[in-house]
Parts: sequence; structure tokens; C-alpha cells
Amino acid sequence: MTEDKKPYVKPTIIKLQSGLMNKFGASPYYARKVRTDIDGISIDKLVEQFGSPLFVFSERQIRNTVREAKEAFTSRYPNVTFGWSYKTNYLDAINAIFHQEGSIAEVVSEMEYDKARRLGIQGKDIIFNGPHKSLQALKKAAEEGAKIHIDHFDEIDDLEKVADELGRDDIQVAIRLNLDAGIYPLWSRFGFNLESGQAMDAVRRIHMGGKLKLIGLHCHIGTFILEPDAYKTETEKLVGFAYQIEEALGIIIEYLDIGGGFPSKNKLKGTYLPPDVGVPPLDTYAEKATEGLYNALKPGDFPQLYLETGRALIEEAGYLITTVVASKRLPDGRKSYVLDAGVNLLFTATWYKYTIETDREVQGIGEPALLNGPLCMNIDVVDEGTLLPPLKRGTRLILSPVGAYNVTQWMQFIEYRPAVVLVAETGEAELIREQEDLSDILRRERLPERLRLA
Repeated sequence: MTEDKKPYVKPTIIKLQSGLMNKFGASPYYARKVRTDIDGISIDKLVEQFGSPLFVFSERQIRNTVREAKEAFTSRYPNVTFGWSYKTNYLDAINAIFHQEGSIAEVVSEMEYDKARRLGIQGKDIIFNGPHKSLQALKKAAEEGAKIHIDHFDEIDDLEKVADELGRDDIQVAIRLNLDAGIYPLWSRFGFNLESGQAMDAVRRIHMGGKLKLIGLHCHIGTFILEPDAYKTETEKLVGFAYQIEEALGIIIEYLDIGGGFPSKNKLKGTYLPPDVGVPPLDTYAEKATEGLYNALKPGDFPQLYLETGRALIEEAGYLITTVVASKRLPDGRKSYVLDAGVNLLFTATWYKYTIETDREVQGIGEPALLNGPLCMNIDVVDEGTLLPPLKRGTRLILSPVGAYNVTQWMQFIEYRPAVVLVAETGEAELIREQEDLSDILRRERLPERLRLA
């Protein structure tokens, strides 16, 4: 083949839709999205310095988002505290930013509790949730004054054992409720049900034991809630139950924790509307939640309001840079691009259709293509079909928003986990988690002497 002769490429037939308009409004000549930098640092420079794949977080975006969220609530209600949801993203640098912005810690395991304490957060500034808290963890939390939220009756028994061991009868606790907020599905797995009377049974059980002091009510109605009115219903029911407890047993509820569940500006698979249209602004959620409080509270009553917002505050600050390492034509005619990042890093690819941007302008007609990761697994699909122009090896794709849950639920499976970088407000790229190597995988392994190879 002469040097000036182009390589042969088998032609592809793409079915044209006629008749009614394509409901997705897509065109082979769609407006392509290009991203050459993140907060002023070029994609080329980031990959050159830290490798690919690479998670990148924007400090400016995080701080701006949390400040807007706090303004939305504190401008409407005088007694608000945010608790940063560690499970959403518990990298030390990310946690530290939220704590600098005034958030306390909300944790759901002993591991997360220990992480918050190691970072310097005092026990009194930790909300301890979750269905599993060992006796050791409960004792530590009780000694350090954490806000322990009871999930089930067995945990009441456990805490009373802790109280006996510590010789105390004043361990402060809250109970978690599940309730009907008018949305489906109803999250009924966690806590005590309000409507069935189970929650009041739990309150009476705590009161009868005489070793724990009930001071709070907690409810997390679900995740990615797209109906703001659900929070109005939630707060009205929480306040009503607090007054019911006071009237029946003389117990004053000092705080209400309405959990999180606010959606991010990500696109759920199967939805038609773009997030800017289909996802209500956080300001609307603040309006509805506080409206419910004012509807139900007695004049002059302003119990402490806690929120455990995670996803909505971090999602848009996260990006994943990945590189096209190969392409192939599948038997059904579809184009597949193999990336160096897959579902091992993007747990949320199961239900999100990310924004996909190229690091450069790419010419050519777009065709539906699969984005597959590097795993030897047929389920390793990052995107089932998006219109892409012909991509060469080495082309970088920037996927977003990916800030929530991916770096806490990623897997060490087949591939090493990549580096994570924070773009500081000063414009510098700071390494906040190193790329793994074989030593990270082997550190906990033990090879019996009899199995060592010669």
C-alpha cells in the first residue's frame, strides 16, 4: 500500500428514521461537545502529569454549590446545620472542603466514623446513621457524644448495654423513621414506620428503659427525589410526631433531621427531559421543606434542622477523563470504543447517561456507538449508545458529572484504581489520591510458606 493511499474502511449502513419526529431529537450532525480544560487546566496537561483514566474535582464548584445550598435553607429557616454525607465521597480532601464550609459529618458505618474522627471532627459533630453499628462502635460514639440515630429495636438493646457498661443513663439518641411522603417507592427498610405505630412503640420502649435520652427524629425518604412536595409532607409529619411524643410522654424533641435525597443535575436513563428542565432547583426543595415546618410548628418553636445532603452538592464537581484505546465493529453493525475506564470506576453508569465530551474537535458523521470499559466482562458498558464521530486511538473523553458515589463504590477489579486530582481555587492541580500499584493489592495478602514457588 502506498503512503498516500487511505486504508480501506468497511462502509456502515445507518437506518434513517422517516415519518414522525425522532423523540430524542438526535441528528447524525449533532452539536458536538468539546472540553479542552477543567477550571483552566488543560486535559492534555492533567493526563500528562497524572495519567489516564483520571478523576478530577473542582474545588470552586464544590464551594459554590454548598454555599448556594446553605443560602437556600438559612434564608428561610433560622436554625439549620448541614451534615456532609461521607458515603457520597469520603476522600479526605473532599471532606475537608465541606467541613471548612461549616458542615458536620454524617456517617453510616464505623469506618466512616473513624475517618471523620481522624480528620479532626469531634464526636459531637458527627451524625451516626446506618443499620449496623457494632457494640464497640456504639460505645465509642456514646463516649464521644455523637448523635446516634437508632435504626431498629435490637439497637435499643445494644445501647442500653453500652449505658450499663459506661454507668450512664443520659446517652442522647434519635430514632430513624420511615413514612409515606407521597412518593414511590416507599423506603421502608430503614428505621421505624410512622403510620403503623411502630415509631411510637420505639419511643415508648426507649422511655421505659430509662437509660437513653431521646432528643431527635430522623427521616431519609429516598434518593434522587424529583418531587419537592415530598419534603413538605416529610417535615409536617416529623413535626406532628414530635408534638405527639411531647404530649404523650413529656419528651421534648430538640432536632429534626430530614436526611438528603436531593437530585443532582445528572440525566437518569430512560428520561426524556434534560436535567436543566427535569430536575427542580435546590431552592425549590428548601422552599417546600421549610414550608412544611412553618405549617406544623407552633409559634416560637424552631427546633434544630439537620440536612444530610451529598449527591446534589458534589456531583457536578466531578469529572472522569478516559482514553480511547481501541475500536471495533460489533456483529450487529454497531461501533464499539474500548476505554481505559469502565464500570469498575463508574458504579453509577448503571442508571446515569453521562455528558460525554471530547478533548478536541473531531470531524465526521456521528453514529450510535457503545462505550465499553477495559474489563473482561460483557457487562462493562459505560454508555449503551451515543452519537459519536469517528474517534482515533488516544482521543480522550471527559465524562460528567461523576462526583457522587463513584470514588466510594469503585472496585479494585482487573485494573488498578486511578489517581484523583483536585483543581484548587488557585488554579493548581493537587493530587488527593495516588494511583494504585501492585503493592496496594498485595499489602494485605499472606502467602503460606508451603505455597511459595521455587
